[in-house]
Amino acid sequence: MSTGHLVGYARVSTKRQSLDQQIDALQRAGVSLDRIYTDKMSGKRDDRAGLAEMMRYVREGDTLVIVALDRLGRSLSGIIRTLAELTERGVMVKSLREGIDYSTPTGKMVAGIFASLAEYEHTLINERAEAAREAARDRGKHTGRPRALTSDQVRQARALRDAGESIAEIQKTLNCARSTLYRALNDTPPVEA
Repeated sequence: MSTGHLVGYARVSTKRQSLDQQIDALQRAGVSLDRIYTDKMSGKRDDRAGLAEMMRYVREGDTLVIVALDRLGRSLSGIIRTLAELTERGVMVKSLREGIDYSTPTGKMVAGIFASLAEYEHTLINERAEAAREAARDRGKHTGRPRALTSDQVRQARALRDAGESIAEIQKTLNCARSTLYRALNDTPPVEA
């Protein structure tokens, strides 16, 4: 594998704070100024333009250099998700403050631990979501996306269809998508005469 680029990412939480110290540290680590992506906003936010642009830019073999892991996000789970995505894509990560370098044996071990934590977190989220859905179903509540048609509309659609109305006319009457209408009609028994 060919040696990739050194890419930097710096973030401060507010517009009043300066990125200068982080940019200086990244340049001392060998990152070219034109390959440093920045954000001035909280790490809690998922709409960080600089982070998104950096994630689009980096390729397999590149090394992302950051001053500290917390620059990638505010929460441990957010940091782990970002690190796991970078690792999956073959991007090395080097954190100056923590001394983590994914290109070293110790760094690779840390990357493996972070990947395991990300997988564990994903499993926990899925288990909690399934438990919540099951509890809702046990109480007779609908889970998932809201239904596009109410049960009265489904009965109306079935009655109109049984009376010979075209799908297009029923669709106009109920103001719904064709696929929604077909799904509803397939799920309901015909009206008995």
